[in-house]
Amino acid sequence: MTTPLAVIADLVPPGSRVLDLGCGDGRLLAHLRDSRGCTGLGVEINADKLIAAVQKGVDVLQLDLEQGLSMFADDSFDVVLQIDTLPNIRHTENALRETARVGRLGILSFANFAHWSIRLRLLTGRLPVTPELPYEWYNTPNLRIATYADFTRLAAHCGLRVVDAFGLRGGRRIDFAPGLLGSEAVFCVQRA
Repeated sequence: MTTPLAVIADLVPPGSRVLDLGCGDGRLLAHLRDSRGCTGLGVEINADKLIAAVQKGVDVLQLDLEQGLSMFADDSFDVVLQIDTLPNIRHTENALRETARVGRLGILSFANFAHWSIRLRLLTGRLPVTPELPYEWYNTPNLRIATYADFTRLAAHCGLRVVDAFGLRGGRRIDFAPGLLGSEAVFCVQRA
């Protein structure tokens, strides 16, 4: 498990029922199961990643998140994870509201486009390529870019309360000036 995922895993209470939206290869859910006694379900659209998750013993559904989460009742899960998925979703507001509806706690992370190194690269006239944003502008799977401050406003707009927020850089939690110093933004949200 990579260090940033370990920091996020520490936010999940032991024994939680977890829904991981865009679970990828299931690494985080497997870690939560093995180290924190959580039960979980992953949602992934990519067939290869879905197979990798199943090989780790993770229960996973192949679903398009754009279709919503109507198959899940309110508060079906203790925690809903959206780790690096929000920038890839067209209907961001709906996905965020559904995360809060289906889970008692939503934990979301995304590359923070306001990190100082990205700001510096933009001054050179080019879009940045970083470990958190490893694609060129023309081949990125991201539909959107976001900043720490932008997400704070979006959460309020969607009627959500931010219960914890910080930046990540090099696997370390950044609480001082997270919008400037955190290469990744992490938010824990609940319905207001």
